[in-house]
Amino acid sequence: MADTARIDKWLWAARVYKTRSLAANACKNGRVTIEGVNVKPSHMIKRGEVISVKKPPITYSYMVLDCIEQRVGAKLLPDVYKNVTDPKQYELLEMSRISGFVDRARGTGRPTKKERRALDSFVDPAMFGWDDDENWDDDE
Repeated sequence: MADTARIDKWLWAARVYKTRSLAANACKNGRVTIEGVNVKPSHMIKRGEVISVKKPPITYSYMVLDCIEQRVGAKLLPDVYKNVTDPKQYELLEMSRISGFVDRARGTGRPTKKERRALDSFVDPAMFGWDDDENWDDDE
């Protein structure tokens, strides 16, 4: 057991991020903090420190129990960190799931089948007086 570990390696080894490069990018982009201070990927962590990781829409908090740099099995994670995330954060996550709002950026592609059906039901052709049975010739 080591006394210290690099934060990017620890985040990867503790399975907070899927790859080490994702963990390093999160550190570089200010999504990982220790006591409210942004940290670089090379920052050395110690046992007992609380690491905050922003993964929208919530911020997870982990207390370091063991400084590891090699990935361990999922069953061994309770020995590596303790999840000390505020319960209000989980309520926020649940509220965002219930709201059903999908955060789609403009221009991200065609609507899904469900979204298209919602649009079709919203824009009913009869609303505008369009009817397929009518004859559109004004001469008759």
